[in-house]
Amino acid sequence: IMMTVSYNRLWKLLIDKRLNKTELAKKTKISTSTITKMSRGEPVALTVLVRICDYLNCDIGDIVSVRRD
Repeated sequence: IMMTVSYNRLWKLLIDKRLNKTELAKKTKISTSTITKMSRGEPVALTVLVRICDYLNCDIGDIVSVRRD
């Protein structure tokens, strides 16, 4: 069983808040390479997700989902 990470909830939230990935990276001081990893559905450090949640005032489940394939 393989598990995949989806950040689709984050991308939808950014659209709702009229933010783009570049703005998110700048505001949260996350590198563009980390944003690229997320765009590819690759796992990132929990500290990165917590920083995003802190900035967007949400919970991790609001920005990430995990699927079993």
